[in-house]
Amino acid sequence: MSIDNLLSAWQEFVKGKRSRKDVQEFQFNLMDNILSLHRDLINGLYKHGGYEEFHISDPKLRIIHKASVRDRLLHRAVYRILYPFFDRMFMPDSFSCRNNKGTHKALNRFRKFAYEVSLNNTRTCWILKCDIKKFFASIDQDILLNMLNARIADTRIVQVLRKIICSFDSGRPVRGLPLGNLTSQLFANVYMNEFDQFAKHGAKVKYYIRYADDFVVFSENRKYVEHLIPKFQDFLKKRLNLALHPDKFFIKTLSSGMDFLGWVHFSDHRILRRATKNKMLRNLRKNPKIESLNSYAGLLKHGNAGKIKESIISLFYETI
Repeated sequence: MSIDNLLSAWQEFVKGKRSRKDVQEFQFNLMDNILSLHRDLINGLYKHGGYEEFHISDPKLRIIHKASVRDRLLHRAVYRILYPFFDRMFMPDSFSCRNNKGTHKALNRFRKFAYEVSLNNTRTCWILKCDIKKFFASIDQDILLNMLNARIADTRIVQVLRKIICSFDSGRPVRGLPLGNLTSQLFANVYMNEFDQFAKHGAKVKYYIRYADDFVVFSENRKYVEHLIPKFQDFLKKRLNLALHPDKFFIKTLSSGMDFLGWVHFSDHRILRRATKNKMLRNLRKNPKIESLNSYAGLLKHGNAGKIKESIISLFYETI
């Protein structure tokens, strides 16, 4: 881990955080702190600290774990090295936390697959949607470390990754990953890439999209998608020690509407999920920023949301 990489990681990390007290304290002796971190890494003396826990409602309650500035700087430096190495191994239809991917491209891919399977809405398109039960809290640290060890030749890097991963304990037998770590986003994709590869090459699913722990499969045949469920459950349990959420897998036709990534998708249009709309309105009431308004307006361009757009614009001007 070079000093140059740590300095570059700092420049990326500090954006938008300069006013925070812990960041200011670290920056006051920046070079001494970076040199100390570098020395500990070189000598194998680095130890990861603990976490500050806090809760957010998104609207579902989520537990976020925040590491120290020193540890988060290391996470950024590790991410800068490992992301390009692993990203080229990932499937094209994995869209979460990747450069040049994201929600909008996943939505466009959904629309493309729907048109292809339905033959431009001339036949029934069945969609299976699933998500993983307590995904981040259920990631098996030993399985993840074995995956990383199999792909990374440098044992010093693997040891640092071990310290980052094992610094967290979710209270479950498999210990999990913290939602607040930048590295957790990459590790989650490394972990779920095993399932992506199985879906595409083992189960030979042609129309498959994954975003984080949510995934969808398209087919003109209902029985085909029904038969995939036990195959997926078996692989997830045996290979990854994960389980599908029992209340969150659905088989529906496109014409009846499928909820995915904040939108309900139909044959010829998509509408914003009610919970997503309510979240926007709540956020604007609490914190009416023009940046938020512009961001929401950009999101709403991706579906049939003219009335919702009018509502959030009206609310914004009422609250400023």
